Amino acid sequence: MSLMLLVGRPWVVFDPANRQHRAWYYQFQETQSWGSCGVRFILPSEEGNLVSMINRQLIEYYTKKEFGKSKKKTVDKQKKVV
Repeated sequence: MSLMLLVGRPWVVFDPANRQHRAWYYQFQETQSWGSCGVRFILPSEEGNLVSMINRQLIEYYTKKEFGKSKKKTVDKQKKVV
């Protein structure tokens, strides 16, 4: 087994609901480096780019957080004129 596997940062799946994961991504955006990140994020084989994947997940997370709570159906309030 490689020594790098034993002493390297652990691999994790990016979770947009995890505050620490979002903080690490924010720090990456500021520094353009993953050097101070405590983990290595796993890139699924169907994804082509880690940053694009994280951006997409964050957009989905915040969109659901803002708009996903309301399950009420929109009611048409216009009155029919006969």
